Amino acid sequence: MKKVNIFLVIITVILVSCKDTFSQVIDTNSPFSFKVETVVSDLEIPWGLAFLPDGSILISEQTGELIHFKNGKKTEVQNIPKIYNKNQGGLLDIELHPNYAKNGWIYFSMSANLEKDGKGGSTVIMRAKLVDNKLVKQEILYKSGPNVKAGYHFGSRLEFDNDGYLYFSIGDRGKRDINPQDITKDNGKIYRIYDNGKIPTDNPFYNNEGAKKAIYSYGHRNPQGMALHPVTGKIWTHEHGPKGGDEINIINAGKNYGWPKITYGINYDGTTITDNTSLPGMEQPLHYWVPSIAPSGMTFVTSDKYPNWKDNLLVGSLKFQYLNRCVLKNGKVVKEEKLLEGMGRVRTVHQAPDGYIYVAIEQLGIVKIVPE
Repeated sequence: MKKVNIFLVIITVILVSCKDTFSQVIDTNSPFSFKVETVVSDLEIPWGLAFLPDGSILISEQTGELIHFKNGKKTEVQNIPKIYNKNQGGLLDIELHPNYAKNGWIYFSMSANLEKDGKGGSTVIMRAKLVDNKLVKQEILYKSGPNVKAGYHFGSRLEFDNDGYLYFSIGDRGKRDINPQDITKDNGKIYRIYDNGKIPTDNPFYNNEGAKKAIYSYGHRNPQGMALHPVTGKIWTHEHGPKGGDEINIINAGKNYGWPKITYGINYDGTTITDNTSLPGMEQPLHYWVPSIAPSGMTFVTSDKYPNWKDNLLVGSLKFQYLNRCVLKNGKVVKEEKLLEGMGRVRTVHQAPDGYIYVAIEQLGIVKIVPE
């Protein structure tokens, strides 16, 4: 038995390192074995995925290309808005309207400069329709401000809740002492709007003088993961901490999630940001990582194809290049398991309508996890 396990580990290392179009990974620590199939190859930074009713996939490349993958072929969608592609900026997340089959609306987050003022960029939320391989009927739903030349902390995940509200994240844009704690300023926030861009009058700060009325929660650093809990209907997010202190949070209306007043991390040079990991009136994370894993993308597993992973949370790790399986119990992370180690930086993960889990890996493509 011992010889068999060694053989399987050797096969795992060989096949993962090859990264060919049909790789097999035998994970001896997982409750079951699975193989990894490369569905779409030769992608640079596949930031967002959307699965269309016909089985095709829309893929946003951070560099600004929107790819329509259908019947085994990649086609570049035309009429894409001009983006501000700098460092972490670019064409970012994609989300279909819950009634996409009827109305055809596709939602995008991106960094852009709509004013053409040469002052950098900001996070922009838009929607459009895909007709004859072109984006048409483009509408800007929300533009954060101001434009700044910094190329980081755009946030940009999108998610609809069960009531049809659209949530999106915008990072603090590197202005931690200015933006996250001030509800009169954009950035460092989670927002909630209607599907057409209008702002709900019951948003928590709608009636606050001077406040950005679309804000739903504040005190965030750079949230790059967002998912709807399949049972509670609550929006879950994760966000990048500084050096240490990446967090998973459950988003509630009007709550302050603390950044940078409280954090479990430190500055990248090792100096202290604050001695406080908690303060009155500020939310504690559901879970945090020290050291940071640099989380990106998240999804809940509800598919019967993965019975041993059901109700788990999957989170991508950019820094350590694996898919993190978080086992949840009573609303807490009680166990973690590393999957797909060594395949590359995991940018996002989705459970698709076909029930399979698809993972976007930088400099590789889109892979599918198939139980043996």
